[in-house]
Amino acid sequence: MNVLVCIKRVPATAGHIALTPDGQEIDTRYLGFTISPHEECAVEEAVRLIEAHGGTTTVLTLGPEAAADQLRDAMALGIDHAILLLTDGREWDPMATAAAIVDTVAARAAVGQTFDLLLFGNEAADTGDYQVPVRAAHALGLPCFTGVKALDVSDGHVIARRQMEGGWESSELTLPAVVSVREGINLPRYPSLPGRLRAKKKEIDRIEPVWRDGGLSKIRLKLPPVTEHRVEILGKDGEAASRVVEVFQRLGLV
Repeated sequence: MNVLVCIKRVPATAGHIALTPDGQEIDTRYLGFTISPHEECAVEEAVRLIEAHGGTTTVLTLGPEAAADQLRDAMALGIDHAILLLTDGREWDPMATAAAIVDTVAARAAVGQTFDLLLFGNEAADTGDYQVPVRAAHALGLPCFTGVKALDVSDGHVIARRQMEGGWESSELTLPAVVSVREGINLPRYPSLPGRLRAKKKEIDRIEPVWRDGGLSKIRLKLPPVTEHRVEILGKDGEAASRVVEVFQRLGLV
């Protein structure tokens, strides 16, 4: 079984986000970068599938040379191979990104390297779009299931389940297939020191993808409004008890 897991290099989600003065980019001078959280789970799921069923795993990302760090992070967790679709650092829209991935998968298939399962994160942490796995599946003519929080593979099929309001929705897909997973499908492991050392020695295939015009174009970035919170100190120890009762009465709770 061969699994391809596609990840994205994103600013650390716990960091303070600031924009450049022209509103065109995120100011990354004081930010670290990481793998998008849903895609961390996709990496973990790929490793678990190969541990259970055997085969090989490949991690792919599209981005600047610095994105090789995220590929090595994935390889430190147990991914076998890595592909960097090398760009000049500009943001690629979902159409161009999906097309670059499709070109790479097709090129590998032409030389006999086919993938049974393409794993994606459900959406990127920075742009929040859900389009890339669906567009890639459509272009490759493969079945696709998104928002997955449980995955089982057996006998050339994959059973994928996503959580719905009041229950679960299941689908059985014939491999090869495309699946996007959500955070919570598993608990990603931490890389071990031997894993990090092995990852440093592994080769990364670098490919320059073809940019395609005609997709979405960015006008500017805009930060969401800051939510203000008000805190009222009612008192210390037992002194606050009567004030707490007053607050509950004002809220209609007692």
